[in-house]
Amino acid sequence: MSSYRSPLLDLPGAVQADGLDAGVAAHYGSDLREQRALAAGSGFVDLSHRDVLTVAGPDRLTWLHAITTQYFEGLKPGTSTTALVLSPTGRVEHAMYGVDDSETFWLHTEPGAGAALMTWLNSMVFMSRVVITDVTAEYAIVWRPGNAVAGGPVTRAAADSLGGHEVFLPRAELAGQEGPAAGVWAYEALRIEAGAPRLGLDTDDKSIPNELGWLNVAVHLEKGCYRGQETVARVHNLGRPPRRLVRLHLDGSVDHLPVHGNAVQLDGKTVGFIGSAARHHEFGPIALALVKRSTATDAVLQVVAEDQPTVMATQEALVDPEVGLHVRARL
Repeated sequence: MSSYRSPLLDLPGAVQADGLDAGVAAHYGSDLREQRALAAGSGFVDLSHRDVLTVAGPDRLTWLHAITTQYFEGLKPGTSTTALVLSPTGRVEHAMYGVDDSETFWLHTEPGAGAALMTWLNSMVFMSRVVITDVTAEYAIVWRPGNAVAGGPVTRAAADSLGGHEVFLPRAELAGQEGPAAGVWAYEALRIEAGAPRLGLDTDDKSIPNELGWLNVAVHLEKGCYRGQETVARVHNLGRPPRRLVRLHLDGSVDHLPVHGNAVQLDGKTVGFIGSAARHHEFGPIALALVKRSTATDAVLQVVAEDQPTVMATQEALVDPEVGLHVRARL
């Protein structure tokens, strides 16, 4: 686990998160109140535990185009995007969220994932004129609702930015942020509501983009060859991903939330697993889960964990069971 500790944990009422989000605040006294403030367009979320990299050089866009799932050629300055790095068999290894400022592509990734991503990117440079730099020590990510202010720091606002934007903020300015601070519990509730998966939380080592709804935002289906493309194209053309992402509405009569890896069952048989869960200020307890494609979309599911009561859950389909066969992703 990282030893990072955000200076915003010194704010009144701050309670540190654990797991992948250790180092920043889970909440500052009331995650539900903080959610309501964010939904109303007020406040910010400290995501300074995320890793930040930059890719500079005249070849950066054509190079990223060649090695990732996204279309980078001709990317206009200020345009935000999401890209994946896949294994040769199409499994998701890295997810990067970035924006180009006309000279540098700025990206952030999951906490602790930056070093491995940088190592892989450097292994793919060859003769390309690019320079990859880990700037996590100098820049932090802060999420704010609504539109970015013109003329400020580099910001990213894409389809998976939850209706807000991420700011690449100099770390020296982190402690001086204006507005009420909200913890990652509030942010996670909004993310689960939006159906935006996180690598390492809502995935496992077998996950492919087709299962997670990433064909909409992180995979371009009409670009040239990249590592893992054969799997993505084949599953899309057949229209039957092995699994599909769903949003679960959990029975609120049980006071605990499921955790990553808890089994999702149907009639006593395991059909999937829980990714992430949160308490939403309007919908109550909700979660993301990855379940078998063959699971009926209207089936009532059960979330099962050792030493905890079984939780009943209804599901909302986020990925069509036959996506590609008759449902074409928006490019």
